[in-house]
Amino acid sequence: MSVAPVTLGTATTGSRFVMLLLGSGELGKEVAIEAQRLGVHVVAADRYANAPAMQVAHESRVLSMLDPKALRALLDEVNPNVVVPEIEAIATDVLVQWESEGKRVVPTARAVALTMNREGIRRLAAETLGLRTSPFRFADTEDEVRAAASEIGFPLLVKPIMSSSGKGQSFVKTPDYLGHAWSYAQEGGRAGGGRVIVEGFIDFDFEVTLLTVRHAGGTSFCPAIGHRQVKGDYHESWQPQPMSPAAQAESERIAKAVTDALGGHGLFGVELFVKGDTVYFSEVSPRPHDTGMVTLASQELSEFALHVRAILGLPIPSIECFGPSASHVLLVTGESNAPEFVIAPDALAAPQTSLRLFGKPHILGSRRLGVALARAATTDEARLKARAVIDGVHTVVAVCKGEPA
Repeated sequence: MSVAPVTLGTATTGSRFVMLLLGSGELGKEVAIEAQRLGVHVVAADRYANAPAMQVAHESRVLSMLDPKALRALLDEVNPNVVVPEIEAIATDVLVQWESEGKRVVPTARAVALTMNREGIRRLAAETLGLRTSPFRFADTEDEVRAAASEIGFPLLVKPIMSSSGKGQSFVKTPDYLGHAWSYAQEGGRAGGGRVIVEGFIDFDFEVTLLTVRHAGGTSFCPAIGHRQVKGDYHESWQPQPMSPAAQAESERIAKAVTDALGGHGLFGVELFVKGDTVYFSEVSPRPHDTGMVTLASQELSEFALHVRAILGLPIPSIECFGPSASHVLLVTGESNAPEFVIAPDALAAPQTSLRLFGKPHILGSRRLGVALARAATTDEARLKARAVIDGVHTVVAVCKGEPA
């Protein structure tokens, strides 16, 4: 399939092509860098100042993107060529309206709205597309949670329908814990309390992220990424994750069905559970995925480069990989508005290792502040190397310098 020529301007000039990032965390930072490599003028927005992507963008804005009036005002002011949502906490009705006026949202405003809400995407996958998922029910009260649990059985998961990085998520083994799970879900939802999903636990061999790119030339897949989560939050990932040819084919079939239904161009992170040759759909993000940070080491074109190419209508060639690779997060607990990092002399002494510090200006509780990357002969060796880098980084958080960030 031929790809039409693409015209790009020059950032900061009258010919500039403007990309508005809604969300400026570590993933948005890498998107901004890749966009700037192609001359795109990047405006980064988030709820706090000096977020990681803001530190490399041409311009930045601070606002609550859950505030419809503030978000609409931002869109009218910047008037971007393309809006690229990088987080879930967005007033999606505003994006739907913006798109209806002939403007562009990546991948589409409908995709952003559906995937922000676990109910929307689960119903699309299970009921519209007929894909295999875990058993699930939705509940609006604690009593409804208990009724759903009695139907599904234990163990099970209780999650807010709108949350990320494991916030508000509970693994429940007995009925005695359901009250706490309901309360925790109300505290952890992206838009406050409300509806939850009660989801049966699947006895799977492993879970993967299948990065799927919809672009002008069709659909492409990265090698599957295995990952380890703690309380729903990613701690390490590796690529490739071995699986049977049948499971690989089924994973790609499911990912294509879901992403075709969502439409648009860009990279999607499709999360799947694998048991032997059987594959279950879990969730999908219409943007680069945190577990996909491993592609900064493993692939010639990282997930961020692929996302930007697809957004701009540029060709996606075959996806070339360098070899078994891994990532391991730097997760820090404490309180500071000026974190400091003491890096041991041998932390990065091993070949094919690197460290990315995100530049998040403050921490309150637990926060992901960096990631280690490594390549090796096997994924197991790469995981050990990445972990060794993190072990060599000591983070000082019990300090507060200057004005609060």
